[in-house]
Amino acid sequence: MFWEEHFLESSKPIISLRGVSKSFAHVIALRSVDLDVYAGEIHAVMGENGAGKSTLVKILSGVHRRSSGSMEVRGREVDFASPKEAERDGIAIIHQELNLIPSLSVSENIFLGREPLKAGLFIDYAEIEKRSAEILAKFGIDIDARADVETLRVGEQQLVEIARALSLNADVLVLDEPTSALSEAEAQRLAGFVRVLASQGVAILYISHRMSEVFALADKITVLRDGNFIATRRSSEVSQRDVIRMMVGRELKPQESKNSVSNNPVVLSVKNIGLQKPNSRGRMHNVVDGVSFDVHAGEIFGIGGLLGSGRTEVLELIFGASRGKSSGSISRSGASFNVRSLTPRASVANGIAFLTEDRKGSGLLMHTDIRSNAVLPSLPWLAPTGWISRLRENAVTNRMIKSMRVRCQGPEQQIEELSGGNQQKIVLGKWLETKPRVVLLDEPTRGIDVGAKEEIYDLLKQLAATGVAIVMVSSELPELLALSDRILVMCEGRATGIVESDDFSEERIMELATPSGARLEGVAA
Repeated sequence: MFWEEHFLESSKPIISLRGVSKSFAHVIALRSVDLDVYAGEIHAVMGENGAGKSTLVKILSGVHRRSSGSMEVRGREVDFASPKEAERDGIAIIHQELNLIPSLSVSENIFLGREPLKAGLFIDYAEIEKRSAEILAKFGIDIDARADVETLRVGEQQLVEIARALSLNADVLVLDEPTSALSEAEAQRLAGFVRVLASQGVAILYISHRMSEVFALADKITVLRDGNFIATRRSSEVSQRDVIRMMVGRELKPQESKNSVSNNPVVLSVKNIGLQKPNSRGRMHNVVDGVSFDVHAGEIFGIGGLLGSGRTEVLELIFGASRGKSSGSISRSGASFNVRSLTPRASVANGIAFLTEDRKGSGLLMHTDIRSNAVLPSLPWLAPTGWISRLRENAVTNRMIKSMRVRCQGPEQQIEELSGGNQQKIVLGKWLETKPRVVLLDEPTRGIDVGAKEEIYDLLKQLAATGVAIVMVSSELPELLALSDRILVMCEGRATGIVESDDFSEERIMELATPSGARLEGVAA
């Protein structure tokens, strides 16, 4: 590793930025940022979406070149022109958005561009699989090195990204929202490994919106706001409220107490749904096994569980987007449907909307503009005769931009130019334009900063107040506990309990979510 050769004195940073700025056309994304990162230090960077965090990461990784300012690595000024140059200088990046090739295997992704060769000519696939399996095992990542990445869930793909970065043996590791798709248990395991790396002299630059995670890990915290450097503080010298105030420039409102919705009519009834898929050996196994629950009008119904518990598949079954052998039924306002015959088109027509966990892969058309994405679910209403009115398109898009508080240059701006938080707002906003009565949300605040989270939380509570039923999957237990009226907990495909609000606690949820602690309880809604 680089750090074995270049373990520097604590007074000399491995990375030093002075007055670094970056502009895109007439938009300033980063303005005069100073940053020092030292060997053996975990240094967090925090800020709302659009604060400049991702731009900073891309400059460090060679994706973007700075417009002005200086950057030194181990005392030598650098100006990376590509990610390869950054990697050769000992800097490994795990980006917020996954950068894997779905059609390749896990091992091929881990060693992409660094494949060992036979006789200097042919890729040694056996060696790639062997070395990848060793890396995965070393870091406790239970994934088959031979599996195709496209068969993995988002959280598992994130672990492959982490394994690839760790295989580079770098002395600077930049983690951009590394736990955004991980369960609490996976996040804790990653945190433990990050601490080990830091103790060995690796410099860690850690970007996360999870406040408790940052305060548990970071030695220092740098805050950015609207592209500007605000402050760098030792985490022991500031409170979470101090950091939030620096990030958003205002005090956040406390969560309000919940109102009872148990007497409201049931608008979604899920009965004994199940899903079978083949495992790695080709044998069918239960991904979802006999799950039932009811959701009332105006209720925020949470679904919790560890990665692989089947929580996402429950939403896919309800929406008609599952792959595999499905069973059971759902009822929506009295109309009953066999899940085997459900389709997304029929669900949308019946007032059900679904925000997926992977906005980049299935939530947005990344290479088009905001308008094209905003109106996509509403086309049956906007163009009943097949002709689309640009006037109506603009009206829908501008209304959504305003209501969702999307930071953009206008309807024509390309989706891929927006921050992850603004992209997420567009995913949610486009579905709300269909006027749904049931909204299914899979990780609705994944990669969202605290300020944007508050806005989305307020929006969800406003939706619920109008009678919309919300079913929400989230890996963040504080989020589930703060928003949900009730929480269904899943473990290994089965419902292990429905927890009422007066029994909410992280310990209670984790007890039901873990195989060692889960026990089947009465789960009739």
